Order: sequence, then C-alpha cells, then structure tokens
Amino acid sequence: MDDRRHEIPTHLNVEDKAFYGLTARQVMVLIAGASSGYGLWNQWPALPMALRIGLAVVCIVLAAATAFVRPYGRGLEEWAFVAMHYITLPKASVWRPREIDVNEPNAAETGWLELSPRIRWEVTA
Repeated sequence: MDDRRHEIPTHLNVEDKAFYGLTARQVMVLIAGASSGYGLWNQWPALPMALRIGLAVVCIVLAAATAFVRPYGRGLEEWAFVAMHYITLPKASVWRPREIDVNEPNAAETGWLELSPRIRWEVTA
C-alpha cells in the first residue's frame, strides 16, 4: 500500500485564485465596475457620446484601480473606510470632572447595603 501524504499549508495568508489568476475579490470589483460603466452608457442615451464614453471609462478605471492597487497590502476600499472613519471622528476632546449627584448612592453604599431601607425623620413644625 502506497502511503503518500501531503501536508497542505493553511497559514500562508494567500487568497484563492478564482478566474485567470484573479482573486474572487478582484473579479467581483471588476464585474461591478464593468456593469456600472455599462449602466451609465446604456441608461443615459440623451447625453453626448463623448460624455457617455468618459463616464463608462471612469467607472472601469476606478474598478481596475480598486481591484489591483493595494498600497501597504490593503485594498483601496479599506483605505477609503479608514479615511471616512478618520473624517467622522472628533479631532479634539475635552475632559471635565463628573458632577456629583447627591441623590446617587456612594460607591461605599453599593452592595447589600443598598437593599436596606433608608430611615429619615422629618421634623414637622
């Protein structure tokens, strides 16, 4: 009996290739860009021909850049998310001490003590 075994490495962090050496992500982005370009071309026949061609080409070029350009090993969509996250965050923070509420129990009063009733005598005149 021939007992040949091959260990398949699973720790390489390499994406699987789907079609023609492209990853599934790249194929999806290219299809989305091509369909967007075709949609712009097909849905606006009243626009001048040069503008329609320009819009379609811009969609395809943006899709190709998104699919193939990966600065520092990250896709452009990840960089866009990081940029939008940075834009929406406040750029300055101010620290203010918390105002003490006299009706709120102290930290020392928490635990079982909070279950016991508080007895208060009111003096009526």
